[in-house]
Amino acid sequence: MGYAIALVFGYLLGSIPFGLLITRAAGLGDVRKIGSGNIGATNVLRTGNKGLAAATLLLDALKGTAAALIAGHFSPDFGLLAGFGAFLGHLFPVWLGFKGGKGVATYLGVLIGLAWQGMLVFAVVWLAMAFLFRYSSLAALAAAVVVPIALYFISTPQIAGLFAVMSLIVIIKHRANISRLLAGTEGKIGAKG
Repeated sequence: MGYAIALVFGYLLGSIPFGLLITRAAGLGDVRKIGSGNIGATNVLRTGNKGLAAATLLLDALKGTAAALIAGHFSPDFGLLAGFGAFLGHLFPVWLGFKGGKGVATYLGVLIGLAWQGMLVFAVVWLAMAFLFRYSSLAALAAAVVVPIALYFISTPQIAGLFAVMSLIVIIKHRANISRLLAGTEGKIGAKG
């Protein structure tokens, strides 16, 4: 029963659509109608408002961190499940017809909550790729590939396994971005759209 409660708790926390709520509160309308149509920070950045994008990134990450830490207080397994639930909640929020973001910020938040060292690996890879190529999607994909491998060496097998699954989901959620990257039509970081 505790496992189900941890998963549902994480899911409900993760399903809060901060990108949509923040842009609407700022009078910018529905962020799903611009750019990629997602509710995450990268698409919020396409409104031209860096502050709102940063707030979205922070809040989307914090919901993953909070889920993992709060549930993890009761059991490490509960922390894993709640973190995974928060990730799934961001991807498939019940309030938005199960159409959410791509999960990168929440993935990062769960990483901070469960294995903060992995967050450093993620940040270094993401920043290097973003600086070199200016594609948020490519940077996220590269970091998602590297993190589970790093976690295998610096964390527990359970955490490494969880992030291998989450990384696979992140890659699947980015399949349209991968197609655009290959076609040379992917939007660069900071481009309005």
